[in-house]
Amino acid sequence: MRRRRFGSRLGLMVAVAVAGAVVGPVSAHAAGTASAGATSVRADFDGDGHTDLAVAAPWGRIGGSNGAGYAGAGYVSVVYGSSKGLDTRHRQLISQDSPGIPGAAESDDWFGWGLSVGDLDGDGYTDLVVGAPNEGVGSVQQAGSLTVVWGGKTGLSGGTVVETGTMLDQTRPRNATVGDFNGDGHPDVAADNHLLSGPFTRTAGAASIGKLAFDADYDIDTPPHTDDVATGDIDHDGITDLVALIHTPDEEGPGVGYRVEYLRGTRQGLSTPVELTRADGALVPGGSSLGIGDVDKDGYADLVIGRPVDGHGEESVEPALLGGQVGVVYGSASGPDTSRTTVINQNTAGVPGVSEKGDDFGLGVSVGDVNGDGYADVAVGTPGEAIGKVASAGGVALLRGGASGLTGRGAVSFSQDTTGVPGTAEKNDLFGGYTALTDTNRDGRAELYVSACGENTSTGGVWAFRSGGTGPTASGSVSFGPVGLGAPYTDAHFGRGFAR
Repeated sequence: MRRRRFGSRLGLMVAVAVAGAVVGPVSAHAAGTASAGATSVRADFDGDGHTDLAVAAPWGRIGGSNGAGYAGAGYVSVVYGSSKGLDTRHRQLISQDSPGIPGAAESDDWFGWGLSVGDLDGDGYTDLVVGAPNEGVGSVQQAGSLTVVWGGKTGLSGGTVVETGTMLDQTRPRNATVGDFNGDGHPDVAADNHLLSGPFTRTAGAASIGKLAFDADYDIDTPPHTDDVATGDIDHDGITDLVALIHTPDEEGPGVGYRVEYLRGTRQGLSTPVELTRADGALVPGGSSLGIGDVDKDGYADLVIGRPVDGHGEESVEPALLGGQVGVVYGSASGPDTSRTTVINQNTAGVPGVSEKGDDFGLGVSVGDVNGDGYADVAVGTPGEAIGKVASAGGVALLRGGASGLTGRGAVSFSQDTTGVPGTAEKNDLFGGYTALTDTNRDGRAELYVSACGENTSTGGVWAFRSGGTGPTASGSVSFGPVGLGAPYTDAHFGRGFAR
């Protein structure tokens, strides 16, 4: 029997949509390494105590006037925080044409695809790690590169290329993430196929660079593809662990086998990857999106795996996968405990909506405590969701953590047709493609950020939902996009990821 195939239309679809954006001060966002307590590392690039937001637009046009430039050169928009939240007047556009940033904007570099944050040089300011998976290096096309843009008193400025690929060893930084994997107090960077070990300096970059394999049985003829990565202290030993969702082409034909790999952080560094299996030897299924946080408040970080794609009718799937699902593997002193799992889809009691083909429930997974009760909650994007008869307008669901783990009880959902939410649900908006949960105003409650890459004929946009005593609310929600930020907008797909 063929294995089912995961994948996402989000990365393949050229979306078409038209809607307005409301720009104004909103609560700040920063996504980072999730801890067992479901608290993200703040992205405070200027050290003023307020969280800042970095939004990816890796397909944005850079160079020349808007509408010209190099298609797919890519950029990152940064909006700085203030006592009133995000201040869209205090903003910054970072590209390879920006002063102090190495390189030059070129077509299809995809600068910005793979964003992460951490204080890499230990100066007290958060730095921004930016991937450019298609960057050419000399005569090597699509060699890939990884650049650190340094934080400081005035914000982000200057950059250092800390890694470039070669003909035989490409850099694949689409899923860069930061963590201290050996507990030495210096952050390290995992970038799909390479591990950059700290400490970092602005002149020399990483202390060392080594290979990183997520598959212990790596086959050079069928190299695995990394779908997503996340970091957290799953075994609660004080050292960051690394988890990856990967897949390898299946010999049976069009199907692919998706799986979860766990690399424990130790004083000697990351352990050999362990493929997660159930007691009967069956694989714990992987997916397309991954978050880590303590949803049952037992002190151990849990894996939250988004499995969005059901084949869209191309092949039959088991009923639990129709429309997509979210799976949880709970943490323990020995790492992920595959005997304790939870599966939730749109047919789960309490979850708004109904499971239907192509909903993509499970894309855009993020983890954070939205109501300050100490339990991590989970945002789940459904960018393929039809709103009424409007195909792929998209939505987002918020699932609650509790003593017994993740549950459908008390779940809420939002779309652009929800009262109070700016805009209008339109075909191929793909609202919910990416999400972020983080406590931006330091009130103990994470706010919800949602992107729609297809908004305004693939211009893209971001929506911000403040959190009250019960979590995110549509009341007072706002949206902003590249037009309001003074950034290139034609085919930008603004919001194709947040720094984390």
